[in-house]
Amino acid sequence: MEALSRGIRTETVDQAFNGLAPVQQILERDRTQAEFALDLRTYFARRLTRTTVRTAGRMYARHRVLVTDIARKYDVAPRIIIAIWGLESNFGRFAGVRPTIPTLATLAYDPRRSTLFRNELFSALEILDRGDIEIGRLKGSWAGALGQPQFMPSSYLKFAQDFDGDGRRDIWDSQADVFASIAYYLQQHGWAAGERWGREVRVPEGARKKIDALPRRAEGCRAVRLMTAAMSLKEWSALGLRTASGRPLPRADMHASLVPAGSQFYLVYRNYEALLGYNCSHSYALSIALLAERIP
Repeated sequence: MEALSRGIRTETVDQAFNGLAPVQQILERDRTQAEFALDLRTYFARRLTRTTVRTAGRMYARHRVLVTDIARKYDVAPRIIIAIWGLESNFGRFAGVRPTIPTLATLAYDPRRSTLFRNELFSALEILDRGDIEIGRLKGSWAGALGQPQFMPSSYLKFAQDFDGDGRRDIWDSQADVFASIAYYLQQHGWAAGERWGREVRVPEGARKKIDALPRRAEGCRAVRLMTAAMSLKEWSALGLRTASGRPLPRADMHASLVPAGSQFYLVYRNYEALLGYNCSHSYALSIALLAERIP
């Protein structure tokens, strides 16, 4: 068996696969992901409610000392950490209830993305084999994402942090480990301290055909490939772009890509791409960025 060839102990494999059966509901969920099934306006209406924004503000105030300490260590904006935590786990209320091994095994044998989920299944087995968590507690989302940060098992192995110093990387119950793991993930995906993620902009009607003709990114995840190639703010200004309030774009020596989002447009910088590294969806990344901006 491939798991054994990867060094997973026989006892772990037997424990994980005992009584294993496919879960049809998992395949149904995989084909109706909200980030891809909903238009942007509907997605924002569901995700950026007044209740969510108020809760984000309360949680930021409650955890300000801890999240500021973590943000300082990893050079990541504290409100972004809270926004990701809030939308991924409903502010700690959700860490996943589906047993991870049956979930990943089902997705691994579905031909649509079998290679991806086979590797995640082996990563989950490695987590068990290392004793990081007991199999009864290894639960997550319908896609196999784990804990409050909703890390895939491979991401857990690479990015989960033991910030509270208890010897365990507990992304299920340790608030310190949860926040630090999110921050470290963003840091490792290129988050630049002190820079903004982007901004909403106005695009004059006369410039839209020119923008449609601009080259798109050649590499990256699907959402990245939908973005224009990066240009300087001076070049975007020359096309007539202005801030959402109608002011000229800043004169900073920065490059940005344009993200068309329905009737709205966003100029985004490298920190936005770090958010896409967390979830390759413009609906998701924009929701995180906009929620963070609304936290007092």
